[in-house]
Amino acid sequence: MSQVTILAQIVSLLPRDSFKKLTKRHKADKHAKGITPWDHLVSMLFCHLSGAESLRDISNGLRSTMGNRKHMGMNQVPSKSSLSYLNEHRHYNLFKDYYFEVYDSLKVKGLPKRLALKNTRRKIFLVDASVISLSLRLYDWAQYRTQKGGIKLHTALNFDGLLPVFCDVTVAKTHEIKVARTQQFPKGSVLVFDKGYTDFSWWKDLDSKGIFFITRAKDNLDYRIQRQFNIPNKDKRIILSDTEVVIGSTTAKKARLPKLRKIRFWDKDQGREFEFITNQFSWTAADVAMAYKHRWHIEVFFKHIKQHCNIKSFVGLNLNAVMIQIWTSMIVYLLLKYLQNKAKYAWHLSNLSRFLRLASFAKMDLFQWLDHPFEIEKPPPDRQQLLAF
Repeated sequence: MSQVTILAQIVSLLPRDSFKKLTKRHKADKHAKGITPWDHLVSMLFCHLSGAESLRDISNGLRSTMGNRKHMGMNQVPSKSSLSYLNEHRHYNLFKDYYFEVYDSLKVKGLPKRLALKNTRRKIFLVDASVISLSLRLYDWAQYRTQKGGIKLHTALNFDGLLPVFCDVTVAKTHEIKVARTQQFPKGSVLVFDKGYTDFSWWKDLDSKGIFFITRAKDNLDYRIQRQFNIPNKDKRIILSDTEVVIGSTTAKKARLPKLRKIRFWDKDQGREFEFITNQFSWTAADVAMAYKHRWHIEVFFKHIKQHCNIKSFVGLNLNAVMIQIWTSMIVYLLLKYLQNKAKYAWHLSNLSRFLRLASFAKMDLFQWLDHPFEIEKPPPDRQQLLAF
């Protein structure tokens, strides 16, 4: 039986030296008020792992751990007012940069690997954005519509492990393309995104940089077929056509968009047809369709962090506090994916996050608990004697 809580063991997975270096770089001790940046970080991680819904819940929850907080490296538990002040004044870039440090650290230890499209070595990124609703009366800086407030989370998931490698937060009315243009992707990589990213000049820019893309074709797309590609016999049931096309719209001509590939795909699971546009000509049509079909993983990602990482109800009102809560939720998501990958038990991520809330203060070995979360009940001694006969 371990003498350290499961929560403390999870916190111990984080690289402390990297956080100390970032603390010095960002001068994060400037508004400390006696609470170290590490105390601040652990408090916000506790917010997500425990499902705390207010600053009072975070402070009182950590105080109830008694001496166990020392195992998490905490010098002091912040009060409600101190945590509110720190969320407002300690810049969120500290936690943003630390996310990528944790990503690099856990990647070496063993993050999940690609489960599909193993026949290609190209980097694949799933790109999308999702709106997080906010109360306009509390978050007046996040006006979205006349009576609605919200922010938009822009994300790119690496298909290897399905983990975020890019995140940005804007007001909800910001268009996805505006943020997509600021992202940098390696040459030869493949981006998968939906019809909301239809922008011919951006497509041309990606193509000129040697970056491939796969997206849905809009229903009113103006195109001319240049030639037909042969479809392998094994794919004829799902690939209805595979053609090279030229986009005929004025904006496409102005952007000097090159010839593209248009694929008609029959999804037997949904019983409907899909049309894809791509500048990737070396893959089979079936691989292109399968790459887009896996785009739903980013929808699952958004659903999980909204439901299980506590970013639907924020504990701070200003933009900096919201950003801190979002970036610490990303760190928790990384930790959950790492634990899920290491466990022998087939955890669903939603179940893992729920059970961790129940077992956070239990004193047992973390990885033993991950492998065998349920105790096998043994029959009473008299019952065992009866079974022997």
